[in-house]
Amino acid sequence: MNKRHPKKATSVVWAGEEDYIIPHVTQVPVVQSVSFAYEDIDEWQQVALGQKEGHIYSRNTNPTVDVFEKKICRLEGAEAATSASSGMAIISNTLFGLLSPGQRVVSVKDTYGGTNKIFTEFLPRFNIECILCNTTDHQQIEKEVARGCDLLYLETPTNPTIKIIDLERLTKAGKKAGAIVVVDNTFATPINQQPISLGADLVVHSATKFLGGHADALAGAVCGRKELVNKIYHFREINGASLDPMAAYLILRGMKTLALRIERQNQNALEIARFLQTHPQVRTVFYPGLEDHEGHDIASGQMSGFGAMLSFMLKEESLEAVGKVISRLRYAHTAANLGAVETIVGPPATTSHVECTREERQAMGIPESLIRYSTGIEDIGDLKEDLDQALAVLR
Repeated sequence: MNKRHPKKATSVVWAGEEDYIIPHVTQVPVVQSVSFAYEDIDEWQQVALGQKEGHIYSRNTNPTVDVFEKKICRLEGAEAATSASSGMAIISNTLFGLLSPGQRVVSVKDTYGGTNKIFTEFLPRFNIECILCNTTDHQQIEKEVARGCDLLYLETPTNPTIKIIDLERLTKAGKKAGAIVVVDNTFATPINQQPISLGADLVVHSATKFLGGHADALAGAVCGRKELVNKIYHFREINGASLDPMAAYLILRGMKTLALRIERQNQNALEIARFLQTHPQVRTVFYPGLEDHEGHDIASGQMSGFGAMLSFMLKEESLEAVGKVISRLRYAHTAANLGAVETIVGPPATTSHVECTREERQAMGIPESLIRYSTGIEDIGDLKEDLDQALAVLR
């Protein structure tokens, strides 16, 4: 009988764990060792030079971390993967590891606030030109890519306005220009979206979020073409933003329920979005699962689920109104995080774009009355009732 490729729900449990670190154990152990000893200096040198599998020093590679990298690699259908100590660590290592002075980056205005700061504040210091286009203006992005592009950086759905980008269309434009195409897949997760199958060269994740799912470990990962991943790995191993093995273990444990969690969160988010759409205190709801969302048709084609993330604008347009509402929620953490089993809420001013000024957020089209809502796995009736009683403060 021919072996078939396992489905995602099976891969999140088993992928990367076929070769046991310790014989007979059923769970990946935490290898909390800084270094690894070799009696034979020739073998030691072969491992150090990458000619033989093994580990030398945990700043470079570690057995527990290696399993995490293999699992995300398999889930995204990539050739290789490497990791870092946080989502922003992997994003910054990817950009600085691949770009050189004089090169040109094309991206969109709606990237995560920390990513946006790299484009507007840090890369320009190194004489790297960064062009940020209107996120849903695909024609403008294509024109800028055609003018010259060494790296095209995309994020979809975006944080926090949940805009959708046509990955297949723009990766084609990137390839035509000879650009490396990088996609932040944190919001969608590999359960809902597969950027590599749509043409991306690299996929980045803040594994802190949905991959881990329990808000107890920081991690980042990038996977894709091996030659590119190797360059990023080399930059990261020298700069030292290594993933701690205990954090890797926690993310691995969380990933085993990824398919189950995302299925429930997809369902809950869609129902919450529809509920808020008719609420008298809500002006606008941003969720690609809604038929009137600008990116609904694109999302329907490139995503197998619409995700757990939504945002909504209150009719009372002020940060004070946001504070009144979210402080009354019983079943939501008001915190600067997302992607956990618990619902998490907050305005961009204190979460995704806290590094930006109010004027910078306005320029990006992020209103002060926006609430970002990371839907958890709680009972949907409880979540809707909780939102309704919190919004009642504005009546």
